[in-house]
Amino acid sequence: MAENIEIKARCLNFNATLNKVKEIALEYIGSDFQRDTYYRVKNGRLKLRESQMDGAYLIPYIRPDRTNPRKSFYAKINIDTPEEVRNLFHGILGIHAIVSKRREIYLYENVRIHLDKVEHLGEFIELEAVLDALHSDAETERKKIKYLMHEFQIKKEDLIAESYETMIKNL
Repeated sequence: MAENIEIKARCLNFNATLNKVKEIALEYIGSDFQRDTYYRVKNGRLKLRESQMDGAYLIPYIRPDRTNPRKSFYAKINIDTPEEVRNLFHGILGIHAIVSKRREIYLYENVRIHLDKVEHLGEFIELEAVLDALHSDAETERKKIKYLMHEFQIKKEDLIAESYETMIKNL
């Protein structure tokens, strides 16, 4: 199972943040439109992501809902027939929420920087430090997240504990 350290925050000035990301990021991955279909599950979360850039895949994950940098455990399972999977899981589990977003994706070392424009919710920034063989110390990765939070002027009150799924359901 893959792991990362992540935060999500409201992006109060999208264009200024985007300009700062362009200064700091080492690589621009691209612009993507994603539709995430979340299913009702007893524990954790399960979503079918349909991405213009990467195709379709299931992402089961476990992550606490808290604002400080948190560890997430997940898997990414490629799907060749998203419509069939979407319909099957809808019948088995039921759909909990659908989240559509435009995502700008950048990379700073092993930290994915996502600038999201989420339909019905607004603009957000996510920072995800991937833990792998080269970057396995969670405390070092938390420090990278805190450094980037400082650079992007993300304040504690801007941080969001819940997922887009929960936010959509609470509208």
